[in-house]
Order: sequence, then C-alpha cells, then structure tokens
Amino acid sequence: MAQNVYDTPEFFEGYSQLGRSVHGLAGATESPTIRTLLPALNGLRILDLGCGFGWFSRFAAEEGAASVLGLDLSENMIARARAENAHPAIVYEIADLERVELPAAAFDLAYSSLAFHYLEDFGRLVEKVHSALAPGGKFVFTIEHPIYMASRNPGWRTDDAGQRFWPVDGYSVEGPRTTDWLAKGVVKYHRTIGTTLNTLIDGGFAIRRVVEWHPSPDQLAANPALAEEMDRPMILVVSAER
Repeated sequence: MAQNVYDTPEFFEGYSQLGRSVHGLAGATESPTIRTLLPALNGLRILDLGCGFGWFSRFAAEEGAASVLGLDLSENMIARARAENAHPAIVYEIADLERVELPAAAFDLAYSSLAFHYLEDFGRLVEKVHSALAPGGKFVFTIEHPIYMASRNPGWRTDDAGQRFWPVDGYSVEGPRTTDWLAKGVVKYHRTIGTTLNTLIDGGFAIRRVVEWHPSPDQLAANPALAEEMDRPMILVVSAER
C-alpha cells in the first residue's frame, strides 16, 4: 500500500495552504502548459488518478466531459473533493494506485497531477492505465522532475563563490527517497527520465510530448519569484497515447 501522508494532520494542514490547494488550477503555474497537451474534453470519459481536492475533475466536467472518475488514497482529499468540487458527471472514490484495478477500455483520457512519484511500482500502474484506455486514448500526467527529486537534502545551496545551486545526489540510483516536506519522513520514489519514458513505451504507449516545465516570460513578469524555476526543473509533464 502506498504511503498515505495526506491523511496525517500536519501534512494535510500544510498542503491545504498551498496555492494550488487554495486556488485550484489557477494556483498551479504549470496548468497553461498542461492544457496545451489535453484533447478537447467534451464528451470524453476521464480518469483522474490522484485527484486530490478534485480541481481537475471539476474542470473536466465543466468542459463537458461525459464522465469523470476521481481516485485518491486519501480520505481527507476525497472528502474535500466531494464537498467542494462535486458535479453530476463526477464520481470520487478512495483507491490505492499501487493496487488499483480498472475496467478495460472504459476511458478516453487518463490524467494525473504530481502523484506518481509516490508510487513504488509505476510499471504496474502503466499497464492498468493502458488496459483501461480505449484505443487512441490519451495519458497526460505530471510528476516531480527527477532532477528536483534527486537530492537527499533538497533545497538551494551556495558555493564558495556565492552562486546558488540545487544539489543532485546519485541521479542514477533509483528507489525511495525520504524527505521532510510539510511533514517528516515523506517517501517518494526517484526514477530517471529514461526509466519513466521507457516504462511507458514498454507498457504499450507512444510518447507524444515531454516538457520539462519552466515559467513563461509572462509568468516571470507577473511573479519574479518564479525565476528560480529557470535554474532547475521542478515538474516533468508527459503526454502519451494508447
């Protein structure tokens, strides 16, 4: 079973205060990039993996999706999604993505935001998603960029010349990485970009687009604090097709 840090009070309280938690997709700076990779959602059957508070699920429903199934391991997340982002087209369910079983050819789009780096067995999930998508179905997801994750002590450092840098430790050493983010002892699973993409290919997907996200000039002008995102990628965006 995947680690469920989102149901611990300390973590959930901190997560609830993040910009993307308060403002939804408008608070997620990568959202404009993701939307360029999505198909038209009207009439689609959509699977939202690690749906969190349900922001994307509601967006998809309001765009005319025929149905949306939002899955998340966290009881807190699902309760908030049902309370704040309900819609007649959406069903929210508690599910462990490490063990989830999905109906065959039941969806046209599988989507996930910043969830898969919590999974130890990404390959199993890829196989399940491939089977659950209809032929030609799309799979669009984001994860923490492996460069961002591959630090045993994440955070900016300063070298002897006064230049800031982001430490990368053992990039080719894949497996669990424990970090203190919002709470102590949060376990994430580091995989190289190559492993992530090859797992998709081995699972029967065709890679359509890979984006190492960084802010646009307009975003930098509006929020100069985003300039640090130009120095190391934090989010990897992948679009694939069955």
